[in-house]
Amino acid sequence: MSQNQKTIRKAVSLKGKGLHTGYDVEIIFRPAPVNHGYKFQRIDLEGKPIISASVDNVTDTSRGTTLVENGVEVHTIEHVLASLVGLELDNVLMEFNGPEAPILDGSAKMYVEALKKAGIEEQDAEKNYFIVKERIVFRDEENDIEIVAYPDDHFSVDVMVDYNSKVLGHQYASYHPTHDFEKEIAPSRTFVFFYELEMLLKHNLIKGGDLQNAIVIMENEVSQNELDRMADLFNKPHVKVKEGILNNIDLRFSNEPARHKLLDILGDLSLIGQPVLGKIVASRPGHSANTQFAKIIKETINKELSRVAIPKYDPTKEPLYDINQIKKLLPHRYPFLLVDKITELDDKSVIGIKNVTLNENFFMGHFPAEPIMPGVLQVEAMAQVGGILALGQVDDPENYQTLFLKIDKVKFKRKVIPGDTIIFRLELLTPIRRGLVHMFGQAFVGNELVMEGELMAQVSKIK
Repeated sequence: MSQNQKTIRKAVSLKGKGLHTGYDVEIIFRPAPVNHGYKFQRIDLEGKPIISASVDNVTDTSRGTTLVENGVEVHTIEHVLASLVGLELDNVLMEFNGPEAPILDGSAKMYVEALKKAGIEEQDAEKNYFIVKERIVFRDEENDIEIVAYPDDHFSVDVMVDYNSKVLGHQYASYHPTHDFEKEIAPSRTFVFFYELEMLLKHNLIKGGDLQNAIVIMENEVSQNELDRMADLFNKPHVKVKEGILNNIDLRFSNEPARHKLLDILGDLSLIGQPVLGKIVASRPGHSANTQFAKIIKETINKELSRVAIPKYDPTKEPLYDINQIKKLLPHRYPFLLVDKITELDDKSVIGIKNVTLNENFFMGHFPAEPIMPGVLQVEAMAQVGGILALGQVDDPENYQTLFLKIDKVKFKRKVIPGDTIIFRLELLTPIRRGLVHMFGQAFVGNELVMEGELMAQVSKIK
């Protein structure tokens, strides 16, 4: 499947209130060059900082999706992103003069209309799809949530919702490229249960809510006095219950809540950073689950990219760190210092070398008639290389230590024997936060992958 990237022909803007902050915000969509992706720009702040629409920047999903980059925030961006996905746009810059996307009518309808008015333009570069090659699963058993991606030759999403609600019941919605996103998905509005409203207000949320930009579901019978009190809290006219919802609006679809959950997942999954070719099946999704699933896919992409980039080792090239410099960084000593050289190091990756010889002390007892390097020591050597990546993030690494918290998904591809030179390459799977370092590592002998796995470590100051 080959399609070119797309952007909009000209700038277009919309104005409205942010749902939770209540601020009046204008959003301006602008054309962007190929491979730009989706980016937000806070033009109301000094320096006009940019926030990438990346799952790595998600910090809050309590009542919408919030992104933070370098301390700069944008809130409730899922409907904006869903409108871009639904129109198959790839490269757009979105300027905000406030902290939150306008809620408008609670759907993506007005965003889609504005973007179509701006026009859609094909660009001179192919889309970079992530192709689902095997089943990818996110499961939250406590909340009965599951999202699964299956291999397929096109992108589609099936959503099932069941809130044990006598009003909503069990609902289903689907998205397929043959569907009319503008008419069938974009108009679906956000929904909220009546009992949640006062709690949201007390938590300083939905300041921009006005009972016109959400479907309010009445699960239990409530007195008219209580309805009037809530209307007064919102400074809105009094309303009545009609078939399990407030009578201020009519449903646009019988399964509008399920369609809105579908809209949300389309927006949240765009934070992967590239379009997906695969079938997504989601049961009881929400922003937290959506973005956790997006992180799993992003990690899968990072692993695939690192598999392609087999590191090259030139033994004649002077290393970045030799063994004496490594000893200044790592506390390990003979017979447990298992790194000989560091050849490359940046803020996201590291390459280290281990020369395996018959003189290793462990060969005395580990199959001496047919010496094989123990798998656990391969993992330890990889962890030591990863420790140097972790310590490279602090100014005075000699005053810090790296303690590994988890080793996961380790696979051994072939045995390592005396005479082999192991090339370890590790990359961050997620940005380092609060000293937690999550890495994916691979070990090569020549051009052959011999071992791989995920490591998680904590960088902490030596007391």
